[in-house]
Amino acid sequence: MRSWSAPKLPHLPGAGRRLRLFDTAARETRPVGPGEGEARMYVCGVTPYDATHLGHANTYVTFDLVNRVWRDAGHPVHYVQNATDVDDPLLERAERDGVDWRDLAAGETDKYRADMAALRVIPPREYVAVTEVIDQIAELVVRLREKGAAYDLDGDVYFSVAAAPKFGAVSGYSEAEMLDLFAERGGDPDRPGKRNRLDWLLWRAERPGEPSWPSPLGPGRPGWHIECTAIALNNLGPGFDLMGGGSDLIFPHHEMGASEGHVATGEWPFAKGVAHSGMVALDGEKMSKSRGNLVFVSALRNDLDPMAIRLALLSHHYRADWEWTPALGRAATERLERWRAAVARDRGPDALPSLAQVRDRLADDLDTVAALAAVDAWAAADGDDPDAPALVRDLVDALLGIAL
Repeated sequence: MRSWSAPKLPHLPGAGRRLRLFDTAARETRPVGPGEGEARMYVCGVTPYDATHLGHANTYVTFDLVNRVWRDAGHPVHYVQNATDVDDPLLERAERDGVDWRDLAAGETDKYRADMAALRVIPPREYVAVTEVIDQIAELVVRLREKGAAYDLDGDVYFSVAAAPKFGAVSGYSEAEMLDLFAERGGDPDRPGKRNRLDWLLWRAERPGEPSWPSPLGPGRPGWHIECTAIALNNLGPGFDLMGGGSDLIFPHHEMGASEGHVATGEWPFAKGVAHSGMVALDGEKMSKSRGNLVFVSALRNDLDPMAIRLALLSHHYRADWEWTPALGRAATERLERWRAAVARDRGPDALPSLAQVRDRLADDLDTVAALAAVDAWAAADGDDPDAPALVRDLVDALLGIAL
């Protein structure tokens, strides 16, 4: 599937530092990515039944920073993202609005592409729609069933938690916590006939009025979680460097996907690192489609420069939960104006120390708050280096994704 246009990254003198991130599964901050060679990353994409909101943007800008820090350290980056263009929420929205689900998915995906391009997010090498890889997903479910890790229930196919020896290792949650989140986030813990309340749906047999595809499992469509596992394995292989998403994906999505990958390949960990961005709130509640309390990037772009939106996102540490207010947009606009005025000067203070500071801060668990402060300090100072403004423009572009 087509992704979006890639921003051109300036070349910076020297090389960046090795990235350290808080690994959700390890419960500690540690080096993430290879010591040398290609870095491989999978970030879970959107279900395109509504346009990109700020919570989405927060996640994709976070992992765009990972991409940029790796590239600055000299790593080619193999980045894969999916689009879940067939799923229950999308079908429900299409029925509510009286539109074809395929048209809804295509239109919202186009908006998402435009938002990512406007925010200067580096596109994935493979941007994969679930509907493009139904055969691969079905093959993975067949493999899991052949290994005794899946069972049939009234034509549907479920993954058996009992077959997953590492289940729980990603989240570290108790069974009670898992059951609460499973019920809250699209699971079916109380379905009669399941062997374990935490078993999850891999393949949904054909229902009247729903899209379905032929497969060795019978006509139907993928459940949740299995699509990302299949796409990651087929494009990156097991043991890739980083799996990412918002913190609401820790459980069940990333937990269940990791167990699927482990059982299918026999290799652990499914991803060597797992990282998550915080949640964005509006009016005191997490921004989400189910609540309807959304600030859409496409609408916000009518009032704010996309670079101000990106700066507003970067003004919070990526793991923090925070709340959007119009004041944040105004503050980001003022900062953007100060930076643009500073790099428009014909000279400024030596920028090499600022470059080193930004590199150091980003390599330390993506400390964007301190990185922005380093640029603020340079912009507020005086100096006589005629090359400094251009270098600051380039470092802000290459490392923070802000076009001045």
